[in-house]
Amino acid sequence: MKRVALITGGSRGIGLGIARHLARHGFDLAINGVRPAEAVGEPLGQLRELGADVLYCRGDIASREDRINVLAAITNHFGRLHVLVNNAGVAPKERRDILDATEESFEYVLSTNLQGPYFLTQKVAHWMIDQGRKRNDFTGCIINISSISATVASVNRGEYCIAKAGVSMATQLFAARLGEYGIPVYEVRPGIIKTDMTAGVTEKYDRLIDGGLTVQPRWGYPDDVGKAVAALARGDFPYSTGQVILVDGGLTLSRL
Repeated sequence: MKRVALITGGSRGIGLGIARHLARHGFDLAINGVRPAEAVGEPLGQLRELGADVLYCRGDIASREDRINVLAAITNHFGRLHVLVNNAGVAPKERRDILDATEESFEYVLSTNLQGPYFLTQKVAHWMIDQGRKRNDFTGCIINISSISATVASVNRGEYCIAKAGVSMATQLFAARLGEYGIPVYEVRPGIIKTDMTAGVTEKYDRLIDGGLTVQPRWGYPDDVGKAVAALARGDFPYSTGQVILVDGGLTLSRL
């Protein structure tokens, strides 16, 4: 019986890169997103061509009701879940200096990037614990996709940085709590990744990368993140719960 992975925000960008690698490594997939099913037919078709049974679970991860419905759909279709990848995220609708940022933007970003994943993880953790009690061979893990913004300050999008810093602490909290159940929890921290979220700042980061911002002089790609997540999901790092995997081309490496 194949293992099942839920990837939030899995139909585009980093999430799709992760989904492709998990499909190649023999996982069946539950893909969550907010777009209508007819709008994601092409990427889901690509995943099915890689051999995965793919279930699309439409829903806003910030919504408690939608989170419940997503897990109910996975239960009905697969009856099991081994890997949760908390990847869905939003950027501020308008970048503003923290001296001018609004509470509405703060709530919008944190509800999707932190509160939603936190409580989705809580529900999935209970399900994984229950599966482990029923099956001695059950292996589960939780992987949080954060960002270098968890530690690198950007004063024109403070709400995003705070949300990612929260995800980093949530990783440690759940790792500490779930250790007794044999469920490792990891954080993958991407740097500058070429996706639709970064499309509007391409020229800026092209210039910075050319100027030496990263040790490896190129953009990161969803494929880079997908490879890291696949290694964790496969169980290649069984004794590393709570740890951070940086996928940033050396951007946060201290240099003189």
